[in-house]
Amino acid sequence: MSVILGVDTGGTFTDFVLYREGTITTHKVLSTPAAPEAAILQGVRDLQLDQLAEGTAFYMVHGSTVATNAVLEGKGARTVFITNRGLGDMLSIGRQTRRELYNLQPHTLAPPVPRDHCLETGGRLAADGRVIEPLTGADLQQLREAIARLQPEAVAINLLFSYLDDRFEKQIEAALPQDLFISRASRVLPEYKEYERGMTTWLNACVGPRVEGYLQRLQQGVPQAQITVMQSSGGTIAARQAGEEAVHMLLSGPAGGLAAARYIGEQVGCRRLLTFDMGGTSTDVALVDGELKLTSEGHIRDYPVAVPMVDMHTIGAGGGSLASVDAGGLLQVGPESAGADPGPACYGQGGKRATVTDANLLLGRLRPGAFLGGDMVLDGAAAEAAVGEIARKLNLSPEEAAAGILRLANEHMAHALRVMSVQRGIDPRKLALVSFGGAGGLHVCALAEALNMQQAIVPVYAGVLSALGMLVAPRARQLSRTLSGLLQEWDTPTLEEAFGRLIEPGLEAMQQEGVAREAIAVQPSVDLRYRGQSYYLNIPWESIDQAAEAFHAQHEQRYGHRLALPVELVNLRVALQRPPQQIVLQAVSQGDPGEPYEHVELHGIDTPVPVYARAQLVGGQTLRGPALITETVSTTYLAPDWQARVHETGCLLLNRG
Repeated sequence: MSVILGVDTGGTFTDFVLYREGTITTHKVLSTPAAPEAAILQGVRDLQLDQLAEGTAFYMVHGSTVATNAVLEGKGARTVFITNRGLGDMLSIGRQTRRELYNLQPHTLAPPVPRDHCLETGGRLAADGRVIEPLTGADLQQLREAIARLQPEAVAINLLFSYLDDRFEKQIEAALPQDLFISRASRVLPEYKEYERGMTTWLNACVGPRVEGYLQRLQQGVPQAQITVMQSSGGTIAARQAGEEAVHMLLSGPAGGLAAARYIGEQVGCRRLLTFDMGGTSTDVALVDGELKLTSEGHIRDYPVAVPMVDMHTIGAGGGSLASVDAGGLLQVGPESAGADPGPACYGQGGKRATVTDANLLLGRLRPGAFLGGDMVLDGAAAEAAVGEIARKLNLSPEEAAAGILRLANEHMAHALRVMSVQRGIDPRKLALVSFGGAGGLHVCALAEALNMQQAIVPVYAGVLSALGMLVAPRARQLSRTLSGLLQEWDTPTLEEAFGRLIEPGLEAMQQEGVAREAIAVQPSVDLRYRGQSYYLNIPWESIDQAAEAFHAQHEQRYGHRLALPVELVNLRVALQRPPQQIVLQAVSQGDPGEPYEHVELHGIDTPVPVYARAQLVGGQTLRGPALITETVSTTYLAPDWQARVHETGCLLLNRG
């Protein structure tokens, strides 16, 4: 017998989805940001997984915010950055781009690494791999002395063109104290662009000790569990290796949500999705077109992250987003959040400022006694008092102020949805909007209307969908290496041999995690561009001629034209993947349609609105808005002119009109 537990640590709640003998159980606890493992261990105890029978296999798949929070809060490890002579300011200078082009007095950002922690040394290569300056014994001794003086927790090594020849980086690594966390660019990101490679290597060193320590404490807390960790690319990796590749965890939780959204889409027959994950602190928006969209041009805070990650847009709008009135008398919502402590005013934990959650409660869309299945009763009086402060400043009634808070929050999220669709030339009317996260169902109809979309999906377990995604995500690796030159000057056998040198170490690493070699699917691809371009497109690889034609076609589809220019090869990429665990969603019951358990008054609705318990709905049942649908971990507001049909999996399929 085996049990599988998916865990998603969020800013406000830590979510759990337990799969045991074909049955799914969900759970939530408040997060413990100071020690994230504490909330996980509490959930393990609540689900009685610390009392499993002897011989039961316990697998935990975890999405963690530890790496993300370390970067966002500037609480990473004290790190030394080692590079070639003359390049010590590489991370501070960056691409010399200005965030505000016309601001003559822009805000000055602190350098990622203090100047005295940027060490310069020998071991410089030319672009063709020739040695320009050797790495001497004196260089290594100077580095050792500097490290002894600075006493860092981690070291990032990024030498020019180390993706062509990594011997100098390896010599530096071997010369340094072995108790340091060492991040080497030729391992973390063996690609061109020294700034992006250096920044990614530094981020990996910066968060690595924090992630390693956290995962060790978690493993000690649940020694009976085999723990794997979600990566930003939507695949999982063994926890013992995750710490070494911590930079791959920066979008760990959101990637789980997208993995689950894709899985849900397949279950209900919709493969083209626009998703939004609205939690307590932020909202993540992404596009799923059959497969997850990955990018190597992502950012965290102001830093580029060049490792593959799910392509998404994140804004500071969530259930805990704080409302305020600025000096000009205008209402503002977010990006500041009430977080888990003290949380929204209605949580009764000392919060006094109005949030989106308080506004939903005041308007009747959240039921005080139905939150978390009744385990946490919301304080309506506290919500009214908090929103009332905003109302007085705007000279409005509390209900009008609450409605304004929701409209503004919705507009922020609608803009993010347009960024991922309209601004990329994709018509959102041809997609289905998938909402999840604890707060998503309350806003799904309003957001679909804002984009003139006719279809939406509220998945089963929508309030803990990222945790469900941990269970349905594949074990995976994303590998890459720069190999440049005009495509037609290469030959297919040579490139196949280069792919083989990239693939074999990845297969061996996955085998060490217990994955059978024959179960691993290999998907090679190439990054191509026209000669003279700075950016590239990723193209599936079969042969040189196939790749060139596919590049021309994709360039024309995305940019509206193709050019009569030579095609240039930039990078080789390989995705290694083992099929995910087969999770079967429990079919909802058939029989008499579920009836509302109460009728309530909602602001702006003339007649009492029915409230349904989602667990009582049956397959094929159709509900017409306005209505509220409550469940343990979330609530769905079905707006007027919308109807919802209950799919056999329990998902709600929404249609407008």
